[in-house]
Amino acid sequence: MTTSTRLGNKPNKYAVTNISISDKPNLNGDWLNIFILLLLYTLQGLQLGLTSAIPILLQSNKNVTYQDQAVFSLVMWPYTLKLLWAPLVDAIYLKRIGRRKSWLIPVQYIMGSFFLYIANDINDLLPETGKPNIGKLVYVFFVATFLVATQDIIVDGWALTMLKKNNVGYASMCNTTGLAIGSMIGSVWFTLLTSKDFCNKYVRAKPETEGIVTMEQLLYVWGIIFMFITTLIAIFKSEKDCSLEDDHVELDTFQNYRLLWDICKLPSIQIFAMALLTVKVGFAATDSVSPLKLIDAGVSKDDMMLINTSIILAKIILPLVIARYTSGPKPMSIYLKATLIKLLWNIAFIMLIYYTPKLININGQINIPIYYYVILVIILSIQEILNYTMFVALLAFYSKISDPRFGGTYMTLLNTLSNLGNAWSSLTVLGIVDLLTFKECSFDSKNNCSSPDLQNRCITDGGECVVTVNGYYIEMVLCTIFGILWYGIFKNILKNLQMKCPSQWLVNYAKQPITKNVFTVTVT
Repeated sequence: MTTSTRLGNKPNKYAVTNISISDKPNLNGDWLNIFILLLLYTLQGLQLGLTSAIPILLQSNKNVTYQDQAVFSLVMWPYTLKLLWAPLVDAIYLKRIGRRKSWLIPVQYIMGSFFLYIANDINDLLPETGKPNIGKLVYVFFVATFLVATQDIIVDGWALTMLKKNNVGYASMCNTTGLAIGSMIGSVWFTLLTSKDFCNKYVRAKPETEGIVTMEQLLYVWGIIFMFITTLIAIFKSEKDCSLEDDHVELDTFQNYRLLWDICKLPSIQIFAMALLTVKVGFAATDSVSPLKLIDAGVSKDDMMLINTSIILAKIILPLVIARYTSGPKPMSIYLKATLIKLLWNIAFIMLIYYTPKLININGQINIPIYYYVILVIILSIQEILNYTMFVALLAFYSKISDPRFGGTYMTLLNTLSNLGNAWSSLTVLGIVDLLTFKECSFDSKNNCSSPDLQNRCITDGGECVVTVNGYYIEMVLCTIFGILWYGIFKNILKNLQMKCPSQWLVNYAKQPITKNVFTVTVT
Protein backbone atom coordinates (compact mmCIF):
# COMPACT_ATOMS: atom_id res chain seq x y z
CA MET A 1 0.00 0.00 0.00
CA THR A 2 1.43 3.40 -0.96
CA THR A 3 0.60 7.02 -0.51
CA SER A 4 1.12 9.53 -3.27
CA THR A 5 0.30 13.16 -3.98
CA ARG A 6 0.68 14.85 -7.35
CA LEU A 7 0.58 18.40 -8.62
CA GLY A 8 -0.50 18.27 -12.23
CA ASN A 9 1.50 15.47 -13.85
CA LYS A 10 4.62 16.01 -11.75
CA PRO A 11 5.40 13.82 -8.77
CA ASN A 12 5.38 15.91 -5.62
CA LYS A 13 8.92 16.28 -4.32
CA TYR A 14 7.41 16.65 -0.84
CA ALA A 15 5.78 13.23 -0.93
CA VAL A 16 6.29 11.20 2.19
CA THR A 17 8.38 8.13 1.85
CA ASN A 18 7.19 5.06 3.70
CA ILE A 19 8.77 4.86 7.11
CA SER A 20 8.99 1.48 8.72
CA ILE A 21 7.50 1.28 12.19
CA SER A 22 9.14 -2.06 12.95
CA ASP A 23 12.88 -1.12 12.73
CA LYS A 24 14.74 -2.31 15.80
CA PRO A 25 15.79 0.49 18.19
CA ASN A 26 19.46 1.20 18.86
CA LEU A 27 20.31 3.87 21.42
CA ASN A 28 23.96 4.31 20.42
CA GLY A 29 24.40 8.04 19.90
CA ASP A 30 21.03 8.87 21.47
CA TRP A 31 21.81 8.56 25.19
CA LEU A 32 22.39 12.30 25.68
CA ASN A 33 19.14 13.05 23.85
CA ILE A 34 17.32 10.57 26.08
CA PHE A 35 18.67 12.40 29.15
CA ILE A 36 17.62 15.82 27.81
CA LEU A 37 14.10 14.57 27.06
CA LEU A 38 13.88 13.05 30.55
CA LEU A 39 14.92 16.38 32.03
CA LEU A 40 12.38 18.38 30.00
CA TYR A 41 9.54 16.01 30.85
CA THR A 42 10.58 16.14 34.52
CA LEU A 43 10.16 19.92 34.47
CA GLN A 44 6.74 19.42 32.93
CA GLY A 45 5.80 16.90 35.61
CA LEU A 46 6.86 19.33 38.33
CA GLN A 47 4.06 21.75 37.51
CA LEU A 48 1.53 19.00 36.80
CA GLY A 49 2.39 17.35 40.12
CA LEU A 50 1.79 20.63 41.95
CA THR A 51 -1.59 20.96 40.23
CA SER A 52 -2.54 17.37 41.09
CA ALA A 53 -1.73 17.98 44.77
CA ILE A 54 -4.20 20.85 45.08
CA PRO A 55 -7.41 18.68 45.11
CA ILE A 56 -5.92 16.58 47.94
CA LEU A 57 -5.10 19.72 49.93
CA LEU A 58 -8.56 21.14 49.25
CA GLN A 59 -10.35 17.97 50.35
CA SER A 60 -8.37 17.81 53.56
CA ASN A 61 -9.50 21.39 54.25
CA LYS A 62 -13.05 20.03 54.82
CA ASN A 63 -14.49 23.33 53.57
CA VAL A 64 -14.90 22.38 49.92
CA THR A 65 -17.55 20.36 48.09
CA TYR A 66 -17.30 17.97 45.17
CA GLN A 67 -18.72 20.77 43.02
CA ASP A 68 -15.71 22.89 44.09
CA GLN A 69 -13.47 20.03 43.04
CA ALA A 70 -15.26 19.88 39.69
CA VAL A 71 -14.66 23.61 39.21
CA PHE A 72 -10.95 23.25 40.02
CA SER A 73 -10.68 20.38 37.52
CA LEU A 74 -11.17 23.05 34.83
CA VAL A 75 -7.53 24.07 35.31
CA MET A 76 -6.50 21.02 33.27
CA TRP A 77 -8.48 22.12 30.22
CA PRO A 78 -5.54 23.95 28.59
CA TYR A 79 -3.96 20.51 28.33
CA THR A 80 -7.10 19.45 26.53
CA LEU A 81 -7.37 22.53 24.33
CA LYS A 82 -3.68 22.91 23.44
CA LEU A 83 -4.50 21.71 19.95
CA LEU A 84 -5.84 25.22 19.28
CA TRP A 85 -2.37 26.78 19.38
CA ALA A 86 -0.19 23.77 18.48
CA PRO A 87 -0.07 24.79 14.78
CA LEU A 88 1.30 28.19 15.83
CA VAL A 89 4.10 26.46 17.74
CA ASP A 90 4.92 24.37 14.68
CA ALA A 91 4.79 27.22 12.17
CA ILE A 92 6.31 30.29 13.85
CA TYR A 93 9.97 30.18 14.87
CA LEU A 94 13.41 31.67 14.32
CA LYS A 95 15.44 29.42 12.05
CA ARG A 96 18.81 30.41 13.52
CA ILE A 97 17.59 29.34 17.00
CA GLY A 98 15.61 26.27 15.95
CA ARG A 99 11.95 25.35 15.55
CA ARG A 100 11.57 23.94 19.08
CA LYS A 101 14.11 26.06 20.98
CA SER A 102 12.50 29.26 19.65
CA TRP A 103 9.49 28.40 21.82
CA LEU A 104 11.03 26.26 24.57
CA ILE A 105 13.41 28.89 25.91
CA PRO A 106 10.90 31.73 26.45
CA VAL A 107 8.11 29.42 27.62
CA GLN A 108 10.27 27.78 30.28
CA TYR A 109 11.61 31.14 31.46
CA ILE A 110 8.00 32.30 31.88
CA MET A 111 7.16 29.05 33.71
CA GLY A 112 10.04 29.68 36.10
CA SER A 113 8.82 33.24 36.65
CA PHE A 114 5.34 31.94 37.30
CA PHE A 115 6.60 29.67 40.09
CA LEU A 116 8.10 32.77 41.70
CA TYR A 117 4.74 34.55 41.36
CA ILE A 118 2.82 31.64 42.91
CA ALA A 119 5.35 31.58 45.78
CA ASN A 120 4.40 35.16 46.69
CA ASP A 121 0.67 34.37 46.66
CA ILE A 122 0.49 30.79 47.96
CA ASN A 123 -0.71 31.64 51.49
CA ASP A 124 -3.69 33.53 50.06
CA LEU A 125 -4.44 30.74 47.59
CA LEU A 126 -4.25 27.97 50.20
CA PRO A 127 -4.95 29.43 53.65
CA GLU A 128 -4.49 27.11 56.64
CA THR A 129 -7.94 28.02 57.94
CA GLY A 130 -11.10 29.11 56.17
CA LYS A 131 -12.42 28.32 52.73
CA PRO A 132 -9.88 28.63 49.88
CA ASN A 133 -10.55 31.11 47.11
CA ILE A 134 -11.55 28.59 44.45
CA GLY A 135 -12.00 31.23 41.75
CA LYS A 136 -8.51 32.65 42.20
CA LEU A 137 -6.99 29.18 42.43
CA VAL A 138 -8.60 28.23 39.13
CA TYR A 139 -7.35 31.40 37.43
CA VAL A 140 -3.75 31.03 38.64
CA PHE A 141 -3.40 27.32 37.88
CA PHE A 142 -5.24 27.64 34.58
CA VAL A 143 -2.51 30.00 33.39
CA ALA A 144 0.19 27.69 34.80
CA THR A 145 -1.32 24.73 32.96
CA PHE A 146 -1.50 26.77 29.75
CA LEU A 147 2.26 27.29 29.98
CA VAL A 148 3.07 23.66 30.69
CA ALA A 149 0.71 22.52 27.90
CA THR A 150 2.67 24.71 25.48
CA GLN A 151 5.90 23.18 26.75
CA ASP A 152 4.40 19.74 26.13
CA ILE A 153 3.66 20.63 22.49
CA ILE A 154 7.25 21.72 22.04
CA VAL A 155 8.90 18.71 23.69
CA ASP A 156 6.62 16.15 22.03
CA GLY A 157 7.48 17.60 18.63
CA TRP A 158 11.19 17.87 19.40
CA ALA A 159 11.35 14.25 20.57
CA LEU A 160 10.40 13.05 17.09
CA THR A 161 13.43 14.76 15.52
CA MET A 162 15.86 14.72 18.45
CA LEU A 163 15.84 10.89 18.51
CA LYS A 164 16.70 8.66 15.59
CA LYS A 165 13.66 7.42 13.70
CA ASN A 166 14.11 3.86 14.95
CA ASN A 167 14.30 5.13 18.55
CA VAL A 168 11.19 7.32 18.67
CA GLY A 169 9.37 4.61 20.62
CA TYR A 170 11.59 5.56 23.57
CA ALA A 171 10.03 9.03 23.62
CA SER A 172 7.13 7.53 25.56
CA MET A 173 9.57 6.11 28.12
CA CYS A 174 11.15 9.55 28.56
CA ASN A 175 7.69 11.08 28.88
CA THR A 176 6.36 8.73 31.54
CA THR A 177 9.56 8.44 33.57
CA GLY A 178 10.17 12.19 33.52
CA LEU A 179 6.56 12.94 34.44
CA ALA A 180 6.76 10.42 37.31
CA ILE A 181 9.88 12.05 38.75
CA GLY A 182 8.51 15.56 38.29
CA SER A 183 5.12 14.67 39.70
CA MET A 184 6.73 13.15 42.78
CA ILE A 185 8.67 16.35 43.41
CA GLY A 186 5.73 18.60 42.57
CA SER A 187 3.03 16.78 44.54
CA VAL A 188 4.61 14.55 47.18
CA TRP A 189 7.45 16.83 48.23
CA PHE A 190 5.21 19.91 48.12
CA THR A 191 2.68 18.24 50.41
CA LEU A 192 4.92 16.32 52.81
CA LEU A 193 7.91 18.61 53.26
CA THR A 194 5.62 21.55 54.03
CA SER A 195 3.38 19.55 56.41
CA LYS A 196 4.13 20.08 60.10
CA ASP A 197 2.26 16.87 61.03
CA PHE A 198 4.34 14.72 58.67
CA CYS A 199 7.65 16.36 59.56
CA ASN A 200 6.98 16.17 63.31
CA LYS A 201 5.99 12.50 63.01
CA TYR A 202 8.61 11.17 60.62
CA VAL A 203 11.44 13.71 60.24
CA ARG A 204 12.02 15.68 63.45
CA ALA A 205 12.89 14.60 66.94
CA LYS A 206 11.39 17.79 68.39
CA PRO A 207 7.98 19.04 67.14
CA GLU A 208 7.77 22.46 65.50
CA THR A 209 4.95 24.59 64.14
CA GLU A 210 5.63 24.14 60.40
CA GLY A 211 7.26 21.79 57.88
CA ILE A 212 10.98 21.63 57.22
CA VAL A 213 10.42 24.05 54.34
CA THR A 214 7.62 26.46 53.59
CA MET A 215 5.55 26.43 50.41
CA GLU A 216 7.07 29.77 49.42
CA GLN A 217 10.66 28.50 49.79
CA LEU A 218 9.98 25.37 47.77
CA LEU A 219 8.31 27.30 44.95
CA TYR A 220 11.16 29.82 44.84
CA VAL A 221 13.69 27.00 44.48
CA TRP A 222 11.68 25.41 41.67
CA GLY A 223 11.47 28.72 39.82
CA ILE A 224 15.24 29.16 39.98
CA ILE A 225 15.84 25.55 38.84
CA PHE A 226 13.56 26.09 35.84
CA MET A 227 15.54 29.13 34.74
CA PHE A 228 18.93 27.49 35.32
CA ILE A 229 18.13 24.37 33.27
CA THR A 230 16.57 26.48 30.51
CA THR A 231 19.75 28.56 30.31
CA LEU A 232 21.92 25.43 29.97
CA ILE A 233 19.74 24.06 27.16
CA ALA A 234 19.74 27.43 25.39
CA ILE A 235 23.54 27.58 25.44
CA PHE A 236 24.68 23.99 24.99
CA LYS A 237 21.96 22.04 23.12
CA SER A 238 21.82 22.55 19.38
CA GLU A 239 18.78 21.60 17.35
CA LYS A 240 18.80 19.45 14.23
CA ASP A 241 18.04 21.38 11.03
CA CYS A 242 15.27 19.26 9.53
CA SER A 243 15.01 21.57 6.49
CA LEU A 244 17.97 19.70 5.00
CA GLU A 245 15.99 16.45 4.76
CA ASP A 246 14.50 15.44 1.41
CA ASP A 247 10.92 15.17 2.69
CA HIS A 248 10.94 18.43 4.67
CA VAL A 249 7.94 20.71 4.17
CA GLU A 250 7.82 24.29 5.39
CA LEU A 251 4.31 25.39 6.40
CA ASP A 252 3.00 28.76 7.48
CA THR A 253 0.44 29.21 10.26
CA PHE A 254 -2.62 28.95 8.04
CA GLN A 255 -1.24 25.87 6.34
CA ASN A 256 -0.61 24.24 9.71
CA TYR A 257 -4.27 24.67 10.63
CA ARG A 258 -5.26 23.25 7.25
CA LEU A 259 -2.87 20.38 7.93
CA LEU A 260 -4.60 19.76 11.25
CA TRP A 261 -7.95 19.50 9.49
CA ASP A 262 -6.53 17.07 6.92
CA ILE A 263 -5.13 14.87 9.67
CA CYS A 264 -8.57 14.78 11.29
CA LYS A 265 -10.06 13.62 7.96
CA LEU A 266 -7.89 10.51 7.85
CA PRO A 267 -10.18 7.47 8.41
CA SER A 268 -7.71 5.86 10.79
CA ILE A 269 -7.57 9.01 12.93
CA GLN A 270 -11.35 9.31 13.08
CA ILE A 271 -11.76 5.76 14.35
CA PHE A 272 -8.90 6.17 16.82
CA ALA A 273 -10.40 9.45 18.06
CA MET A 274 -13.69 7.76 19.01
CA ALA A 275 -11.78 5.26 21.13
CA LEU A 276 -9.67 7.92 22.87
CA LEU A 277 -12.63 10.16 23.66
CA THR A 278 -14.54 7.39 25.43
CA VAL A 279 -12.02 4.99 26.97
CA LYS A 280 -11.50 7.03 30.17
CA VAL A 281 -15.18 6.79 31.14
CA GLY A 282 -14.60 3.27 32.44
CA PHE A 283 -12.06 4.53 35.00
CA ALA A 284 -13.36 8.06 35.68
CA ALA A 285 -14.86 7.40 39.12
CA THR A 286 -11.89 5.30 40.22
CA ASP A 287 -9.27 7.86 39.18
CA SER A 288 -11.05 11.10 40.12
CA VAL A 289 -13.34 10.30 43.06
CA SER A 290 -11.71 7.38 44.93
CA PRO A 291 -8.73 9.36 46.37
CA LEU A 292 -11.12 12.03 47.66
CA LYS A 293 -13.39 9.39 49.20
CA LEU A 294 -10.42 7.94 51.07
CA ILE A 295 -9.71 11.35 52.59
CA ASP A 296 -13.39 11.73 53.50
CA ALA A 297 -13.21 8.37 55.26
CA GLY A 298 -10.30 9.49 57.44
CA VAL A 299 -7.09 8.70 55.53
CA SER A 300 -4.96 11.85 55.85
CA LYS A 301 -3.43 13.72 52.92
CA ASP A 302 0.01 13.04 54.37
CA ASP A 303 -0.67 9.30 54.41
CA MET A 304 -1.87 9.44 50.79
CA MET A 305 1.25 11.28 49.68
CA LEU A 306 3.51 8.99 51.71
CA ILE A 307 1.98 5.99 49.98
CA ASN A 308 2.55 7.65 46.62
CA THR A 309 6.18 8.11 47.63
CA SER A 310 6.50 4.44 48.51
CA ILE A 311 5.49 3.40 45.00
CA ILE A 312 7.36 6.14 43.15
CA LEU A 313 10.28 3.80 42.40
CA ALA A 314 7.88 1.56 40.50
CA LYS A 315 6.62 4.60 38.56
CA ILE A 316 10.16 5.47 37.49
CA ILE A 317 11.38 1.97 36.66
CA LEU A 318 8.18 0.61 35.11
CA PRO A 319 8.34 2.70 31.90
CA LEU A 320 11.92 1.50 31.36
CA VAL A 321 10.72 -2.10 31.54
CA ILE A 322 7.56 -1.58 29.50
CA ALA A 323 9.50 0.29 26.78
CA ARG A 324 11.05 -3.03 25.70
CA TYR A 325 7.61 -4.21 24.64
CA THR A 326 5.89 -0.99 23.60
CA SER A 327 8.77 0.05 21.32
CA GLY A 328 7.84 -2.90 19.09
CA PRO A 329 5.18 -2.95 16.36
CA LYS A 330 2.18 -3.80 18.60
CA PRO A 331 1.96 -1.37 21.55
CA MET A 332 -1.85 -1.30 21.42
CA SER A 333 -2.06 -5.00 22.25
CA ILE A 334 -0.40 -4.23 25.58
CA TYR A 335 -2.70 -1.23 26.03
CA LEU A 336 -5.80 -3.39 25.59
CA LYS A 337 -4.64 -6.02 28.07
CA ALA A 338 -3.97 -3.36 30.70
CA THR A 339 -7.35 -1.74 29.97
CA LEU A 340 -9.28 -4.91 30.71
CA ILE A 341 -7.38 -5.59 33.92
CA LYS A 342 -7.91 -2.01 35.08
CA LEU A 343 -11.65 -2.27 34.47
CA LEU A 344 -11.79 -5.37 36.64
CA TRP A 345 -9.64 -3.60 39.24
CA ASN A 346 -12.51 -1.15 39.78
CA ILE A 347 -14.02 -3.85 41.98
CA ALA A 348 -11.04 -3.61 44.34
CA PHE A 349 -11.69 0.12 44.81
CA ILE A 350 -15.38 -0.43 45.49
CA MET A 351 -14.49 -2.86 48.27
CA LEU A 352 -11.70 -0.60 49.58
CA ILE A 353 -13.91 2.48 49.89
CA TYR A 354 -16.75 0.45 51.42
CA TYR A 355 -14.64 -1.19 54.14
CA THR A 356 -12.26 1.70 54.90
CA PRO A 357 -14.51 3.39 57.54
CA LYS A 358 -15.02 0.02 59.27
CA LEU A 359 -11.29 -0.77 59.28
CA ILE A 360 -9.84 2.55 60.42
CA ASN A 361 -12.52 3.75 62.89
CA ILE A 362 -12.25 2.27 66.39
CA ASN A 363 -14.77 3.57 68.93
CA GLY A 364 -15.31 6.71 66.86
CA GLN A 365 -11.57 7.49 66.62
CA ILE A 366 -9.36 7.24 63.53
CA ASN A 367 -6.76 4.56 64.23
CA ILE A 368 -5.34 3.11 61.03
CA PRO A 369 -3.82 -0.37 61.50
CA ILE A 370 -0.66 -1.45 59.68
CA TYR A 371 -2.47 -4.12 57.66
CA TYR A 372 -4.76 -1.43 56.18
CA TYR A 373 -1.73 0.46 54.89
CA VAL A 374 -0.47 -2.78 53.32
CA ILE A 375 -3.81 -3.31 51.57
CA LEU A 376 -3.91 0.32 50.41
CA VAL A 377 -0.36 0.20 49.04
CA ILE A 378 -1.06 -3.02 47.12
CA ILE A 379 -4.27 -1.68 45.57
CA LEU A 380 -2.76 1.69 44.63
CA SER A 381 0.46 0.10 43.35
CA ILE A 382 -1.38 -2.22 40.98
CA GLN A 383 -3.47 0.75 39.85
CA GLU A 384 -0.33 2.77 39.08
CA ILE A 385 1.26 -0.14 37.22
CA LEU A 386 -1.82 -0.41 35.02
CA ASN A 387 -1.96 3.36 34.49
CA TYR A 388 1.65 3.55 33.41
CA THR A 389 1.44 0.49 31.22
CA MET A 390 -1.46 2.06 29.33
CA PHE A 391 0.24 5.46 29.19
CA VAL A 392 3.56 4.18 27.86
CA ALA A 393 1.86 1.94 25.29
CA LEU A 394 -0.35 4.77 24.06
CA LEU A 395 2.51 7.26 23.74
CA ALA A 396 4.64 4.68 21.95
CA PHE A 397 1.83 4.24 19.43
CA TYR A 398 1.54 8.03 19.01
CA SER A 399 5.26 8.32 18.34
CA LYS A 400 5.18 5.61 15.70
CA ILE A 401 2.23 6.89 13.70
CA SER A 402 3.01 10.63 13.91
CA ASP A 403 4.63 12.32 10.91
CA PRO A 404 7.91 13.79 12.28
CA ARG A 405 7.71 16.72 9.80
CA PHE A 406 4.57 17.93 11.59
CA GLY A 407 5.41 16.35 14.95
CA GLY A 408 4.18 19.10 17.27
CA THR A 409 0.78 19.33 15.59
CA TYR A 410 0.29 15.59 15.08
CA MET A 411 1.36 14.51 18.56
CA THR A 412 -0.65 17.30 20.15
CA LEU A 413 -3.77 16.23 18.27
CA LEU A 414 -3.48 12.69 19.61
CA ASN A 415 -2.68 13.84 23.14
CA THR A 416 -5.55 16.32 22.99
CA LEU A 417 -8.03 13.60 22.11
CA SER A 418 -6.86 11.51 25.06
CA ASN A 419 -6.84 14.49 27.44
CA LEU A 420 -10.29 15.57 26.29
CA GLY A 421 -11.63 12.09 27.03
CA ASN A 422 -10.13 12.30 30.51
CA ALA A 423 -11.25 15.89 31.16
CA TRP A 424 -14.93 15.54 30.29
CA SER A 425 -15.33 12.21 32.09
CA SER A 426 -13.54 13.49 35.23
CA LEU A 427 -15.55 16.71 35.28
CA THR A 428 -18.77 14.72 34.90
CA VAL A 429 -18.17 12.22 37.71
CA LEU A 430 -17.01 14.94 40.11
CA GLY A 431 -19.96 17.13 39.23
CA ILE A 432 -22.70 14.53 39.67
CA VAL A 433 -21.45 12.44 42.59
CA ASP A 434 -23.36 14.67 45.03
CA LEU A 435 -26.46 14.57 42.82
CA LEU A 436 -26.43 10.76 42.93
CA THR A 437 -25.97 10.76 46.72
CA PHE A 438 -29.11 10.70 48.86
CA LYS A 439 -29.21 11.60 52.55
CA GLU A 440 -31.74 11.76 55.33
CA CYS A 441 -31.76 13.37 58.76
CA SER A 442 -31.24 10.82 61.53
CA PHE A 443 -34.10 12.34 63.56
CA ASP A 444 -36.44 13.25 60.70
CA SER A 445 -36.90 10.89 57.76
CA LYS A 446 -38.79 13.61 55.87
CA ASN A 447 -35.71 15.83 55.87
CA ASN A 448 -33.54 14.71 52.93
CA CYS A 449 -30.71 17.18 53.70
CA SER A 450 -30.74 18.27 50.07
CA SER A 451 -29.94 21.93 50.82
CA PRO A 452 -27.79 23.84 53.34
CA ASP A 453 -30.93 25.02 55.15
CA LEU A 454 -32.23 21.46 55.60
CA GLN A 455 -28.79 20.31 56.75
CA ASN A 456 -28.59 23.14 59.30
CA ARG A 457 -32.11 22.35 60.52
CA CYS A 458 -31.15 18.71 61.07
CA ILE A 459 -28.01 19.66 63.00
CA THR A 460 -29.91 22.25 65.05
CA ASP A 461 -32.42 19.57 66.09
CA GLY A 462 -29.54 17.42 67.35
CA GLY A 463 -29.39 15.03 64.40
CA GLU A 464 -27.00 14.43 61.53
CA CYS A 465 -27.39 13.87 57.81
CA VAL A 466 -26.89 10.17 57.13
CA VAL A 467 -26.08 8.89 53.64
CA THR A 468 -28.71 6.40 52.49
CA VAL A 469 -27.46 6.00 48.89
CA ASN A 470 -23.81 6.75 48.10
CA GLY A 471 -23.45 8.24 44.61
CA TYR A 472 -19.87 6.97 44.40
CA TYR A 473 -20.97 3.35 44.17
CA ILE A 474 -23.58 4.16 41.53
CA GLU A 475 -20.91 5.89 39.46
CA MET A 476 -18.46 3.00 39.88
CA VAL A 477 -20.98 0.43 38.65
CA LEU A 478 -22.09 2.56 35.68
CA CYS A 479 -18.49 3.37 34.69
CA THR A 480 -17.39 -0.26 34.88
CA ILE A 481 -20.31 -1.44 32.74
CA PHE A 482 -19.56 1.25 30.17
CA GLY A 483 -15.87 0.28 30.16
CA ILE A 484 -16.60 -3.38 29.51
CA LEU A 485 -18.88 -2.43 26.62
CA TRP A 486 -16.13 -0.16 25.26
CA TYR A 487 -13.62 -3.00 25.41
CA GLY A 488 -15.93 -5.31 23.50
CA ILE A 489 -16.45 -2.73 20.76
CA PHE A 490 -12.89 -1.44 20.30
CA LYS A 491 -10.71 -4.48 21.03
CA ASN A 492 -10.43 -5.74 17.47
CA ILE A 493 -10.64 -2.24 15.99
CA LEU A 494 -7.52 -1.07 17.84
CA LYS A 495 -5.63 -4.27 17.05
CA ASN A 496 -6.34 -3.71 13.37
CA LEU A 497 -5.29 -0.04 13.53
CA GLN A 498 -1.82 -0.87 14.84
CA MET A 499 -1.26 -3.21 11.89
CA LYS A 500 -2.10 -0.61 9.25
CA CYS A 501 0.53 0.51 6.79
CA PRO A 502 2.37 3.68 7.94
CA SER A 503 0.97 5.56 4.95
CA GLN A 504 -2.51 5.27 6.47
CA TRP A 505 -1.43 7.75 9.14
CA LEU A 506 0.47 10.24 6.97
CA VAL A 507 -0.78 13.40 5.31
CA ASN A 508 0.94 14.35 2.07
CA TYR A 509 1.18 18.03 1.35
CA ALA A 510 1.11 19.16 -2.26
CA LYS A 511 3.05 22.41 -2.24
CA GLN A 512 1.19 25.06 -4.22
CA PRO A 513 1.86 28.71 -5.00
CA ILE A 514 1.41 30.85 -1.92
CA THR A 515 -1.94 32.18 -3.12
CA LYS A 516 -3.59 28.76 -3.26
CA ASN A 517 -2.36 26.84 -0.20
CA VAL A 518 -3.77 23.46 -1.25
CA PHE A 519 -3.57 20.25 0.78
CA THR A 520 -4.46 16.88 -0.61
CA VAL A 521 -4.68 13.47 0.98
CA THR A 522 -4.76 10.47 -1.31
CA VAL A 523 -4.60 6.94 0.04
CA THR A 524 -4.56 4.07 -2.43
